[in-house]
Amino acid sequence: MTMLKEGRPTAPQAVREEHMAPATATGNRALMLEEPLIFEIGSNDTTGVDFAAAPKAVSRLGNLARKDAIGLPGLSEQETVRHYTRLSRQNYAIDLGLFPLGSCTMKHNPRLNEKVARMPGFADLHPLQPQSTVQGALAVIHELAQWLITLTGMHGVAMSPKAGAHGELCGLLAIRAALEARGDARSVVLVPESAHGTNPATAAFCGYKVEDIPATPDGRVDLAALKARLGPDVAAVMITNPNTCGLFERDLKTISEAVHAAGAFVYCDGANFNAIVGRVRPGDLGVDAMHINLHKTFSTPHGGGGPGSGPVVLSEALAPFAPLPFVEKQGDKFVLVEEETVEDHHGRSFGRMVAFHGQMGMFTRALAYILSHGADGLRQVSGDAVLNANYILRSLADVLDAPFGGSGPCMHEALFSDKGLAEGFTTLDIAKGLIDEGFHPMTMYFPLVVHGAMLVEPTETESKAALDQFIMALRSLAERAKAGDEALKGAPYHAPRRRLDETLAARKPVLVWTEPELAEAAE
Repeated sequence: MTMLKEGRPTAPQAVREEHMAPATATGNRALMLEEPLIFEIGSNDTTGVDFAAAPKAVSRLGNLARKDAIGLPGLSEQETVRHYTRLSRQNYAIDLGLFPLGSCTMKHNPRLNEKVARMPGFADLHPLQPQSTVQGALAVIHELAQWLITLTGMHGVAMSPKAGAHGELCGLLAIRAALEARGDARSVVLVPESAHGTNPATAAFCGYKVEDIPATPDGRVDLAALKARLGPDVAAVMITNPNTCGLFERDLKTISEAVHAAGAFVYCDGANFNAIVGRVRPGDLGVDAMHINLHKTFSTPHGGGGPGSGPVVLSEALAPFAPLPFVEKQGDKFVLVEEETVEDHHGRSFGRMVAFHGQMGMFTRALAYILSHGADGLRQVSGDAVLNANYILRSLADVLDAPFGGSGPCMHEALFSDKGLAEGFTTLDIAKGLIDEGFHPMTMYFPLVVHGAMLVEPTETESKAALDQFIMALRSLAERAKAGDEALKGAPYHAPRRRLDETLAARKPVLVWTEPELAEAAE
């Protein structure tokens, strides 16, 4: 019998032991407790807290006042705390283990950044405070903006967009404003197959017709096809570099020259900037606009208790059309330039995207990360991220098909396919098996150019020991899928819930709690 260490069984043996293990009376599995819905714990006719009777008062809600009971169960404080603590233990997080999603960089968020974001001078700001009372916050925004301009080799930056897709919208609106300013209305945006999925959606939202550009057999943009399609109706090309196949677009500078010669602009999706930060400046490659996901490259958490952040760096041609407001240093003071001064300061801005710079927590975290690393440290970040991805790619290439493994090293993510698995076994089986091994599954079935895609991004914050454990688990699952181990089709066995009908869950989700007797009556 093959053992991993200290008597820990391999996955196949663990599955067999699962079938032999007797069920518990509670449904619990040792410290993994079975947790019912909050509606199943308490009842609607009780309360966990005693309140004195409220005095009669005239309602100011008019016909908007609630006429029926709110329907929430009454729980004691201890019951409430236990319920949410138990639920939190069923959630996977970067603080528990490797998060190998290839579609979104999930790296460690240093606690230093969290401490900075919680400093009262940043955490307690109000967007309507007088500018004289928020000089430190404006200085942070300004300094972060200068870092982003320097790292990308661009001319300006819009700090107000709240996310990557919001940044895409910002970039395309600036492109549209620049074209309209020269009286050159264009209707088409070209999007390569290897670009991020939000790119065509953003272009369509802006009113453009979207056309695909095919990929070459090695997973990169077909330069000849792109050049053949360029014309007076093309407004922009939206390209992702490194692309979603985990490959660097080596022809980007040539692409930019051809696009500019046709009178169009180059939008670069910067979601994968973590792979090249400190090593490649997009501005040097002819990029006109690129959003930067602060949560991907500069370690701000996904959400973080407020809006996200997707600053957009802009070329000299597009900078005058950037959105308002923006921070400007005037003498020894920082000023938030508003609409009333647009003609004096910002040329031909397309307007506002948001009411306020509400993502202060993201700005402080990102700047703390940049300052703690410095330029040399950021260069090492990208180098380590690429090294880790290539370590995974080469360590698994003998058991998993790597469709572009022959194209040389990958960048920040390793891409595999389901080719070579036994008949009837799919990428989904391997992903569910990873849950039993204690890992969050990798990105599945994306990018679409690869059948049964498995996209893995380890990031730079994982140690070799962590990578080796993940590689061992994925190798074991690949070998089982290739050998036709039927037990794998039932995974996961050790999760709080077994395998669900994902199609039914997506098409007919049950979003509202219904009392059992009412649900039966409805049926």
